[in-house]
Amino acid sequence: MTPQQIELIRDSWAAVEPTAATDLFYRNLFAAAPALRPLFPDDLSAQGHKLAAAIDLVVANLDDLEEILPVVRGLGQRHVGYGAKPAHYEVVGMALLQTLETGLGDAFTPEACEAWGAAFGLLSSVMIEAANDVAA
Repeated sequence: MTPQQIELIRDSWAAVEPTAATDLFYRNLFAAAPALRPLFPDDLSAQGHKLAAAIDLVVANLDDLEEILPVVRGLGQRHVGYGAKPAHYEVVGMALLQTLETGLGDAFTPEACEAWGAAFGLLSSVMIEAANDVAA
């Protein structure tokens, strides 16, 4: 990731209200993939806080990914136990981008979208690799 992409991600995440974003994220996710709903608790408030905290951690450490890669790998490994499959990551990424686009409006530029896509692609590949290690 480039320094410009990191800055775009940080600026756009700073402009988002986390609780509203996570609520919208889960609505987008379940609208796109209703079959994923049973993988989550009925009350999503705690899950939303966990998601916002994870995004906060990633955004804060984008310029030092080695610092958070063990955490990201651990997430990927734990998600296996929750029923997450590698194919789910694509719809999660799409729901994230849709959430940011809705939440930020015109401020979610094509460059910001590309930056978020690059970050999610990198992190999801680490999580999938960790999940595959558990399955093997």
